[in-house]
Amino acid sequence: MVLEIWKQLKKNNVEPIYLLFGTESFLINETKQLLIQKVLSDEEIDFNLSTYDLEETPIEAAIEDAETLPFMGEKRLIILQNPVFLTSEKQKGKVEHNIGKLETYLAEPAPYSVVVFAAPYEKLDERKKITKELKRKAVVGEAKRLGETDLKAWIKDRTTSNGVQIQEDAINLMLTLTGTNLFMLASEVDKLSLYAGDSNRIDAEMVDKLVARSLEQNIFTLIEKVVQRKVDEALRIYYDLLKQNEEPIKILALLAGQFRLLYQVKELARKGYGQQQIAGALKAHPFRVKLAAGQARHFSDEELAKIMKMIAHADYQMKTGGMKKELLIEMFLFNLTRN
Repeated sequence: MVLEIWKQLKKNNVEPIYLLFGTESFLINETKQLLIQKVLSDEEIDFNLSTYDLEETPIEAAIEDAETLPFMGEKRLIILQNPVFLTSEKQKGKVEHNIGKLETYLAEPAPYSVVVFAAPYEKLDERKKITKELKRKAVVGEAKRLGETDLKAWIKDRTTSNGVQIQEDAINLMLTLTGTNLFMLASEVDKLSLYAGDSNRIDAEMVDKLVARSLEQNIFTLIEKVVQRKVDEALRIYYDLLKQNEEPIKILALLAGQFRLLYQVKELARKGYGQQQIAGALKAHPFRVKLAAGQARHFSDEELAKIMKMIAHADYQMKTGGMKKELLIEMFLFNLTRN
């Protein structure tokens, strides 16, 4: 994983060729930024950093750049975006790549250049000779979705890099409130680090006070209030969403998605699936599955089936103008907590 590359870079261990692939764009971007910091000084960036989009530029042009001596510095950094020739996907545009030129470079890379392939693809075509050769010669980092343990370690590492310590319960609350999107988490961690100031400490109270809730997270919290049969608090969240100009039909769609997840998690757990297996089957993050499993325990199969029928009825009423949209969800919430 790219996290292993970060550890090596922080020890100033820089290799001549890197291959970053995967769909977690935040991790790829962070790795590129870390490489820039480690390879080039601020003064050298304008002269010795080059970025190529391989959907628009042939690979031989980038290789020629990598073979050029650095100007006013010791190293060049060449970032190659979208190397689609490493996949089985059909190449966009009419760019033809001289793969033989790349193979020659891989056999003897320039000692003064660092070449980074940034491949935003879930899989590479392992049948291709060039893919095999590149993986053999390069330091490979897969940018895949982080599990709960890695997410917590990443949050702790980022706060430490900011010169701040974060408590374990604060990490748990942040994940619950923000979700697992790394762009959002990074923004919240950096904001909290600044707020911590001289105390150099982030606690759960600070997280609860300052962390922004996504719409999806507000829906999750709303359902949590339903689970606890706290109708007044559930309605307060709903009214706040309306004040934020969230559309009732969108709120209902998210409610339907969350209750559907509860039903699916409950059903798969009954079949003996573990949380990781459920996450894979539903293509959901394991942390989200873990939270859903906790909520699902409070509903029977019959209750969840009835709730889905209630949502379907409310959706029909909204789309046919049978009743005021805002009132339909209000009644839905009242019925939920009463049941």
